[in-house]
Amino acid sequence: MQIAVVGSGYVGLVAGACFADLGHDVILVDNDEKKLASLNRGEVPIHENFLPELLHRHRGTRLVFSDDLESAVRASAAVFVAVGTPPTEQGEADLSYVESVARSISGAINGYKVIVEKSTVPVYTSDWVRKIILRNTAENAEFDVASNPEFLREGTAVTDFLYPDRIVVGADSERCAVVLREIYAPLADGTYYLRPDAIPRPDRAQIPPPLIVTSAKSAELIKHASNAFLAMKISFINAVASICESVGANVQQVCQGIGTDTRIGPRFLNPGIGYGGSCFPKDLMAFRAVARECGYDFRLLDEVMRINEEQRQRFIRKVRSALWTLRGKKIGVLGLAFKGGTDDIRESPAILLIQSLLQEGCQISAYDPAAHERAREVLNSSIRLAENAYDAAHDADALLILTEWEEFAALDLQRLRNELKYPIVIDGRNLYDPEIMAINGFTYYSVGRPSASPELFPAPPAKPARKSIRP
Repeated sequence: MQIAVVGSGYVGLVAGACFADLGHDVILVDNDEKKLASLNRGEVPIHENFLPELLHRHRGTRLVFSDDLESAVRASAAVFVAVGTPPTEQGEADLSYVESVARSISGAINGYKVIVEKSTVPVYTSDWVRKIILRNTAENAEFDVASNPEFLREGTAVTDFLYPDRIVVGADSERCAVVLREIYAPLADGTYYLRPDAIPRPDRAQIPPPLIVTSAKSAELIKHASNAFLAMKISFINAVASICESVGANVQQVCQGIGTDTRIGPRFLNPGIGYGGSCFPKDLMAFRAVARECGYDFRLLDEVMRINEEQRQRFIRKVRSALWTLRGKKIGVLGLAFKGGTDDIRESPAILLIQSLLQEGCQISAYDPAAHERAREVLNSSIRLAENAYDAAHDADALLILTEWEEFAALDLQRLRNELKYPIVIDGRNLYDPEIMAINGFTYYSVGRPSASPELFPAPPAKPARKSIRP
């Protein structure tokens, strides 16, 4: 099928590349000439596993890039709208880009089209898109507006798209639903997974995934409700971690105890420094705004956001407790992205913590495997960007672990200790076992677990050398 994807940002670029891998012909539309030129040169603007392979595989054949939206609409049976919906000052989603695209689409409808919301939008957006198109096009134009929310995690977006937990299609007519079923048929019937060149299957993938058809409004609500629930799980376990610290319990043991309950499950029960990124903060504010507009005071969402903000302040207090005073202290930081596997620093807890530490008068030396350039744009020259983890730790009064990159969980502990001025590690992601850190000579702080020091867990005494017995 011929498909147009409007917007070459995170969602649009991944969706376009994955639709091409399913066998569709995709026109990816954007009005940013520099970005289009970069994509046509084969450059990949975001750090995402398997995305370079898909762009190399399909660029110029099944996947082409264009700035001509009207031509793309005329050539396509389905148009996926994947433009940004940033928050306004009031926390609502800014839908001006969606409206602008809807106006442009209206003048290019030359036959039956399915207009698909792929951006995360509040409920009723499908109704407004329909009204905008009807106001600006001929009365006999044939089209439907559908909602097809994305459930992509940065760092694993390609596999999340191709091996989804579920495919949600919000269609208010059977004709529209048939088109969307056809688009996703290679996933829903399992034929994609039989191909030898299919992207490798991740663990726990359900094959084939269920395809759930709902109304457009229900699909719009599913996306916001899903992100709100996941954010609630994160804030809940962070609140539990705070209690664990107060009473001397171990939050990881608590997580194991509640996560094995099949009604709860272990995923997202990972205490740390709070959630961030481009989705959870924005979507929670938008969902709360929608609830208020509908006359419901969703105070649970207020508390989820409050706990998330408080978690960062608790971590700053933990750093201050470990170092007594912060002004003039040299701090090594591991992690700038909001999570491992991505270069995205939007609403990154690591960046927000670094900015707080800078205000306290600290000197920061930081390392991230992927997010250096994006962090440089935000932090300018206020920190030193290190070449590797050990360079970030060199001569530091303490080392902070703020992002859960796999390489940060596999450091050479003796080398790390030798680099630090004082062997103090404050781990905001609970990557290490406290006892092992103490045995290796570190004073170690984490989230929701008792602190550990060499005095509490001394290294075992070395075995005495065996004396040689002369005959």
